Amino acid sequence: MTSNAPSTEDAHEAHHGHSHGHEAAHGTFGSYMIGFVLSVILTAIPFWLVMAGVFENSAVTAAWIMGLGAIQIVVHMVFFLHMNPRSEGGWTMMALIFTLLLVAIALAGSLWVMHHLNTNMMPMSPEMMKNMP
Repeated sequence: MTSNAPSTEDAHEAHHGHSHGHEAAHGTFGSYMIGFVLSVILTAIPFWLVMAGVFENSAVTAAWIMGLGAIQIVVHMVFFLHMNPRSEGGWTMMALIFTLLLVAIALAGSLWVMHHLNTNMMPMSPEMMKNMP
C-alpha cells in the first residue's frame, strides 16, 4: 500500500519554498557583521586619505584608493555573496577572477583616458576661464 502523502522532507522543502540542490553556504549573523565592519573601514580609510591629505602625491593617494576598492569588492563577494573555491564547483571563484579582471581593465582604462585628456588639453589662463560660457 503506497501513500500519496508528501514525506517530511518534501513538506520541509515546500515550507521553505526552494531547494538548493547543492551545498549552498549561508552566512551567519557574525559573518555578515564582519563583512559590514570591513566594508565601513574600507570606505572610511579612502575618505580619510583624501580629506586629511595624508600623501602629498595624488598618484599615491589614487593607488591606495584603488587598492582598497579592489579589497572591498573581494570582501563583498566573500561575506555577502558567499563566494569560495568550494561552492558551485569552483564557478564562483571563476566569477571572482573575472570580476577582478574587469575591474582592473576599467580602472586602468579610466586612468589612461584621464591622463591622456589631461596631457592633451589646451592650457587656459584664469582670464580665459572667466570668458567661458
